[in-house]
Amino acid sequence: MGDSSKKLNLYELIGLVIGSIIGGGVFNLMNDMSANAGAGAVIIGWIITGIGMLSLAFTFQNLTNKRPDLQAGVYSYAEAGFGKYMGFNSAWGYWLSVWLGNISYATLLMSALTYFFPIFGDGHNWISFIVGSIFLWICHFLILRGIQSASFINTVITITKLIPLFLFIVIMIVAFRLNIFTSDFWLMGDKPFNFGDVLAQVKSTMLVTVWVFSGIEGAVIFSGYAKKRKDIGRATVLGIVIVSLIYMLVTLLSFGVMKQAQLSNLHQPAMAYLLQSVVGKWGAIIVNLGLIVSVIGAWLSFTMFASEVPYAAAKSNKNGAPVNSLIFTNILVEIFMISFLISSEVYHFFYSISSAAVLVPYAFSAFYQLKYSYLDHQGHDRNKNIFLGIVASIYSCWLLYAAGMSYILLATIMFAAAIPVYYYLQKIDNKEKFVFNKLERLIAILLFILAIISIICLLNGLIKI
Repeated sequence: MGDSSKKLNLYELIGLVIGSIIGGGVFNLMNDMSANAGAGAVIIGWIITGIGMLSLAFTFQNLTNKRPDLQAGVYSYAEAGFGKYMGFNSAWGYWLSVWLGNISYATLLMSALTYFFPIFGDGHNWISFIVGSIFLWICHFLILRGIQSASFINTVITITKLIPLFLFIVIMIVAFRLNIFTSDFWLMGDKPFNFGDVLAQVKSTMLVTVWVFSGIEGAVIFSGYAKKRKDIGRATVLGIVIVSLIYMLVTLLSFGVMKQAQLSNLHQPAMAYLLQSVVGKWGAIIVNLGLIVSVIGAWLSFTMFASEVPYAAAKSNKNGAPVNSLIFTNILVEIFMISFLISSEVYHFFYSISSAAVLVPYAFSAFYQLKYSYLDHQGHDRNKNIFLGIVASIYSCWLLYAAGMSYILLATIMFAAAIPVYYYLQKIDNKEKFVFNKLERLIAILLFILAIISIICLLNGLIKI
């Protein structure tokens, strides 16, 4: 990184931040956000999300600068602040999030292909499963060949997915009608305004916003590539502001073209069908092509993230790919892709579970920011960083609350399943005499009990998803 000619200026850094965040979820955003919320609640949801995501981005940036010795990404902060078991759970949550997210990407990709090839049905048949499996293993072998080092792929994918987004925004601005946007603004129907109902609507949007902002932690990865160090913070802020603006425009403009009930019933990808209703088939074709490229890129990136979780016992090949972890992860994705044949709600279910799982490393990062800043008595910006930690921690707790009991209970099953894995790694691999301290043992027992309760509730239909 000593060659300044190879380092990135502010605009290039902004492009990388935007490219790392915007994935395939934006193409179905208006449908996901309108499922249980009106335009008013969606506006409030985006304001909360903008403040919260900026606080998390600054948290990742600050911890990267203050603790450069923590090389394992967002999940290493949990171990540094709260011990090995919490660090493991943070890593486990991040790993779960990225490979479960890949299943959502797979079903979204099949839905886009359905538009061109009716043989895919509704994207949930045998053909979809087979073609999705082919894409999965193509990604697998591309990563084994070291394709993650080809930066031009990220550039091409970013440009390809931004073109249909900007086209969509421009057309929606022209087609926007204020009377449609303001009709049933708070989704109350004939009932009087009720703040509790609005809060419930806002909560319903939170997992969606986490899903479309997945990758926000990647904004700090590029810090070492900046020509000017001060550009890192600027690029982070400007990149997230731009992404937030794009997401808000995509969502809110849609409420001015179609009413909430219509938006919530659009087939996925909703953006394609909404644009088609305004300009005809050519609009849907452009959106679906952009989506296909975007999802393939996001799928590839998420597969790389999942295969590089540091606790995995991975053996790298000559191209630097963690072979064992990659194989194990993709076999799990393959198994869970069978859900294509069971339910048409695969996309919504897995992005919700993915979002719920990533809340764990996000929350621990926020808590560690607060703890580290409070204990850093020598830091000249200590008060500012404490405030940042408080905001990020409050936002993280709000997200956990907004996720809802159903997804929290389902998450306990996944985290309880990690207990024997952690025990094996500590007892067998690391030769640790005591695997859990008293607090960790209590947490593990609680997780196990909650997981049993969750399974019983799930089998009896008491958990509603």
